Amino acid sequence: MTKDPVCGMEVDEKRAVKSEYKEKVYYFCCPACKEAFDENPQKYLKAS
Repeated sequence: MTKDPVCGMEVDEKRAVKSEYKEKVYYFCCPACKEAFDENPQKYLKAS
């Protein structure tokens, strides 16, 4: 389990939506959270 950087929800890496940023993989609970992250990754990485 890992934390969705957008909403903070715990997600299972095996079933999560994924995105790669600066050679690191991030996991999301749904496509909407992935889309928000992809638009502005730094916004969510600074908050976490």
